Amino acid sequence: MAERGPVTASMVEAEAADRIRERLLTVQQRIGEAAERAGRDPCAVTLVAVSKTQPAEHVRAAVAAGQLVFGENRLDEALPKMQALADLAGVTWHMIGHVQSRKAHATAETGFGLIHSVDTLKLAERLGRTAEEAGRQQAVLLEMNVSGEASKAGFRAEQRDQWSALRLELKQAAQLPGLAVRGLMTMAPAVADPAQARLYFDRLRELLDYLAEEIAFGPGPVLSMGMSDDFEAAIASGATMVRVGRAIFGERD
Repeated sequence: MAERGPVTASMVEAEAADRIRERLLTVQQRIGEAAERAGRDPCAVTLVAVSKTQPAEHVRAAVAAGQLVFGENRLDEALPKMQALADLAGVTWHMIGHVQSRKAHATAETGFGLIHSVDTLKLAERLGRTAEEAGRQQAVLLEMNVSGEASKAGFRAEQRDQWSALRLELKQAAQLPGLAVRGLMTMAPAVADPAQARLYFDRLRELLDYLAEEIAFGPGPVLSMGMSDDFEAAIASGATMVRVGRAIFGERD
C-alpha cells in the first residue's frame, strides 16, 4: 500500500470545502423537510449562512456549493471579508450582530442587504439618517426580546400588555424615510429540547401579526428566527429566514 504524501495547504482547503458542501446540503435538506412537515413551501425559507469567525476561503467554498446569503456579527470582521470576496457574483451580506450606536453610520454605509438587529429607536434613527443622506433606503429587521432575558438585546416584548406601547414606538421606526422595515428578528433562549423554543418563535409570529395591522412590512414580511440547534422548530412556527452557522461550517475556533 502506497504511503500518502505530505499534506499540503491546498489539500486541507479542499477537504474543508468538501465538508462545508456536505453540511450545507444536509442543512438545506432539513430545511425542506421541516417546511414540508409544516405544510409550507421550502422556497419560502431563506438560509442565512452565518460566516462570523470563518475565513474568506470557507465562504468561497459555500458559494461554490450554491449558498449566496451570509450573515456577519461584527463590522470590523465583515468589511475585509466582503472586500476579499468582492469578485463573487450574487452574494448578499446581512448584519446579524449587535450594532453599536457609534458604528451605525459605518454600518449603514457598508451596503448590507439586510440588518437584522435594530434593537432601539435611537439606532433606527441613526441608520435611517445615514441611508437618507445617501439617497437610499436601508432594509432592516426590528429585534425583539420575546423571552424577557436580561442578557438578550431587543425591544422588550415578552408580555402582551407591552405590545400596545411597543407598536407606537415601532411605527416611528417604520416611518423613517431612510429605512425599509421588513419584519422582525429574535433569538430564543438556549433550551435542552429545541421544541421548547416553539413558545418564543410562536410569540414572535403572533407579534408580527399584531404589528402588521398598522405597520406595512412590505411584500412578504420577514421573520428571522432559528439557528443551528433550533431552526426546524422556527420553521414550524413560520420563520422565513433561519441563521445557521455551526451546522454548515463546523465548530468555531
